[in-house]
Amino acid sequence: MNGGEVLDVARDGLWTILLVGGPLMAVTLVVGVVVSLFQALTQIQEMTLVFVPKILALFLALLLALPFMGDAMAGHMARIAGRIASGG
Repeated sequence: MNGGEVLDVARDGLWTILLVGGPLMAVTLVVGVVVSLFQALTQIQEMTLVFVPKILALFLALLLALPFMGDAMAGHMARIAGRIASGG
């Protein structure tokens, strides 16, 4: 395995990480901004208020995105296994 192939595997791995984790991170970011905006508008300064909506939104997003995430990880594993089977 030469340097170019190693970089291809690393790039593929990073792309898979972004595909799997990106939607969940985006959902939590949006929920956090919305809750922070709500806190700023109502002047409620409760620090723990942001955690419950984020956890619920993350759980819902995880339930919806789990088939896609599993497919992306299975595809990545198939590509890695194909490289191993072909000898590089």
